[in-house]
Parts: sequence; structure tokens; C-alpha cells
Amino acid sequence: MIAILAALLFALSLCADCFAVSACSSVTLSEISWRRIAVVAAVFAVVQSLLFFAGWAFGDHLSGVVGRFAPLAGFLLLLYVGGSMLVSAFRGGTEQRDLNGIRNILIGAVATSIDALAAGMSLSMDGDSLGDIVLKTSAIFLVTALTVVAGMRGGMSAGRRYGRPALIIGGIVLILIGLNILF
Repeated sequence: MIAILAALLFALSLCADCFAVSACSSVTLSEISWRRIAVVAAVFAVVQSLLFFAGWAFGDHLSGVVGRFAPLAGFLLLLYVGGSMLVSAFRGGTEQRDLNGIRNILIGAVATSIDALAAGMSLSMDGDSLGDIVLKTSAIFLVTALTVVAGMRGGMSAGRRYGRPALIIGGIVLILIGLNILF
């Protein structure tokens, strides 16, 4: 029971950025079906889980390469999404970078999963067993999916209620998350 609780808390710590990105990106959506939310949540959960597991499986081999480029890649992806949101807010254009297209969903999922890859690598180097990693990977999948659903529903509500200011704040938050990854 303690191992399950520890795995869930570990997963929650990795999923905070998934919640933030899904909430901030969803402020541009006036309405979205539960089916679409489920697809976005599933993509985020699969990417986050797979990168975590890959980090563990290939930790020794990936640490040098990923350690150098992962922060920059995460920053650039979030800068792209957040910057696009800010441009849309100030131009009043209709082309917004939300979680409505598969490209944007994948960009958001990968950007928020860089830390999961790094966490998997560190656990590989710490010698975590396959059983521990399977439990943590399952918890990451579940918690990521739930946080994305909550983030999307909350982001849509904020967007409907606050409109352009929510879009501006969302863009700024995503850029700040990217800066946090970089530094």
C-alpha cells in the first residue's frame, strides 16, 4: 500500500506541468467533447509513461545526450506554444495554439514529458527494479490522464469566463514553465 501511495505521489510530481499546459492551452476552446478530452489525456499519458520507461530502460545510454539537449528542447516547445497563444491574444486572430490538433497535442505532450525521461534515467542509475518501474509507470499513466482532464476542463471554464486575459496568462505561464526547464 505504501509503495502504491509513493508511486502516485511520484507521478503527481511529474504531472504538474501536464496540468498547467492542458489548462493554459484549453483557454482557447469554447467547448470540447469528452471524447476529444479523452484522446488528449490518453496521448499525454502514453507519451509521459513511454518517455519515463524509456529513460529507465536506456538511462545509461541516454544520459549524456539527453542531459545536454532536453532542457533546450522542452523550453523551445513550450516557448512555441506559449508564444503562439500570446500572439493570438494580441492580434485577435483565429489561429490559436490549443490542444485541438494532433500536432499541438504531441508538442504539448513531449514538452511536458522531458522531466519524465530525466526521472526515468535517474532511477535507472539508482538501480530501481523493473517491478518498481512498472508500478511508477502505471501511476504516471493514470495520474497524467486525470490531471490533463482536470486541466482541460478548468482551462475551458477560465477561457469562457475571462477570454483574452486568460489566453495571455496561459501563454505567459507556458513560457515560464519552459524557462524553468531551461534553468
